[in-house]
Amino acid sequence: MTASRPARMGSMPSSSGGIARLVYTRLLERNIPSAPLLSKAGLSAEQIDDRSARLKVRSQIRFLELGADALQDDLLGFHLARDYELREIGLLYYVMASSEVLNDALHKVARYSGITNEGVSVKFATGKETAITLDYIGVERRSDRHQIEFWLVSIIRLCRQLTNRRLIPSRVRVVHHRRETPAEFRSLLGCEIEFGSAVDEVVFPGAVASMPIGSADSHLNELLMKYCEEAISHRPQARTSLRSSVETAMAPLLPHGKANAVEVARRIGMSHRTLARKLSSEGLTFSQIAEELKGDLAGHYLRDGDLPISQIAWLLGYREVSAFTHAFKRWTGMTPRQARAQNSVVSADIVPGVQPVRRSRSR
Repeated sequence: MTASRPARMGSMPSSSGGIARLVYTRLLERNIPSAPLLSKAGLSAEQIDDRSARLKVRSQIRFLELGADALQDDLLGFHLARDYELREIGLLYYVMASSEVLNDALHKVARYSGITNEGVSVKFATGKETAITLDYIGVERRSDRHQIEFWLVSIIRLCRQLTNRRLIPSRVRVVHHRRETPAEFRSLLGCEIEFGSAVDEVVFPGAVASMPIGSADSHLNELLMKYCEEAISHRPQARTSLRSSVETAMAPLLPHGKANAVEVARRIGMSHRTLARKLSSEGLTFSQIAEELKGDLAGHYLRDGDLPISQIAWLLGYREVSAFTHAFKRWTGMTPRQARAQNSVVSADIVPGVQPVRRSRSR
């Protein structure tokens, strides 16, 4: 069993649990036992059954990952977003659908998205382009792919359904890595995806924002917005922990060899010295965070059988495969190739100097 890390609670963002419940349903359809996966994610069947229960965002992300492994579906987030009925989003969907134009609907998503998921902040900007950007709050973005892909595909489907147009994004960019845009993504979205970016976003041409919404109803919209305002007024604002901010800034810098303390401090708006002092007050060091982040990402990347070891080394900032192999062996006691050959992946809680638990992938 691995040693636990310092607590980083600051806040515990929650979600309505809609995505987790979609995973749960899919597992049931495939006759795959869900109880062990829920337990590993810190969830219970009672929470899933209770649609009024809020789930921890981290638990939902973890359940998505475990569900993808059990279902042998590396595009689980995409498939769930493609297939579900958008009205299942609930209040937020009807607020959007009753808005006058897409610009209004997207502004409301940006304001009220915390009702659905406090761990994801939606930002909207329009001008020459219409850009919807997603940021994680109080949750480590890391290599999570399923939840973020669910959100991005849902946003594109929503824009299309509300305007009754097959809108094609100008570009879609995501922080996590895939070797190439899967054919299913390309067919649905109508464009390539830029993986390994510094941001998670969907961008449409600027004119899209002014498109009318056929189901607009100003009276209904006014009423629903009152419910939304009441909902967010009773919910504490999620805060981003310093560690999460450091990890978010560090991850896209790793492949380029620029993930140093000076550059990361600059990106989160403080001096190198201030960053070191604040981390120290939380019992952390920059090098510790960097080492643990690399270990976590290594485990995620190794699950992707399409990623060569040499590319994984590069993604983690190692210029030589031998350097990555040495580090991975220090973390886990075996080489990356041995881990992949044994169908094992390292725990998402690698702690330097501590032998982590290995778990076999579901088959």
